[in-house]
Amino acid sequence: MPGPDENVHPEATGEAKKLVDAHQDAHDLVFYSGWRVWMALEERRIPYQYREVNPYKKEAAFLKLNPLGLVPTVEVGQGSGKGLYESDVLVEYLEDLVPLSDDHPSIYPSGAYEKSWARLNVQHITKHYFSLQMRQDASGQASAREDLYTGLRTLLERKAPGGPYFFGKQWTVVDMSLAPFVRRFYNLEKFRAFKDSEVGNGWEEYKAALLGESSDVESRWDAPRVRRAGWADCTLAVARESLKATNSLDEYYTELLARYLNNTAESEVAKATRGGQHLP
Repeated sequence: MPGPDENVHPEATGEAKKLVDAHQDAHDLVFYSGWRVWMALEERRIPYQYREVNPYKKEAAFLKLNPLGLVPTVEVGQGSGKGLYESDVLVEYLEDLVPLSDDHPSIYPSGAYEKSWARLNVQHITKHYFSLQMRQDASGQASAREDLYTGLRTLLERKAPGGPYFFGKQWTVVDMSLAPFVRRFYNLEKFRAFKDSEVGNGWEEYKAALLGESSDVESRWDAPRVRRAGWADCTLAVARESLKATNSLDEYYTELLARYLNNTAESEVAKATRGGQHLP
């Protein structure tokens, strides 16, 4: 009997579909879904083959790579059966896989302390985001919403001065981890009464930098850069190509997240969120 989430298999649309189609040639690095890891591949400009997979079906071939049957997953060596999984592990693997150069820029700050500080902040709001999506009662939503506001405020307090991003001028894994969630905040605005203005502390400016948005243009992707007062050297935020290129249409996310919004999702993340457990 099919699982309850099998019919919401996330197939890419829009710009993301174009990128999927451009990465169908066989390659030693085979990538199975996962937005943050996909952005890491694009940011580091690492060649790969993209394969669509329905993680809710837990097919045998995929389970050989990842016994949990979750995405993202990477096969190292075409047909090797050598799998790696979990977003944080994969992002660090991709950072180590190819030597740093102008052609393959780092997604971590330099320095041992700074790298560790980045790791401490990459998942700072994840559990709050999923909790707010899944809470059904008004009081629970209000509590989860405030937790998310608090998490965002904490990130802003930790954010370095002198630039649009978490570490100032450099786009890093912290921004890359946050941007896909922020891209989907419109669902929280519509269904969970989330308001950017309630965060304060410069959140709307940081959000604009993450998404490449500007309040004076119609499309979030039309402005090639966004000027924000107070950044050193008049730093300009550019619509991040790795986010734009891996971005599906709004309807895709609304359909995909509907089961979280009505608390019927049966993914491992949904189960962990309900149980108050560590997210896989």
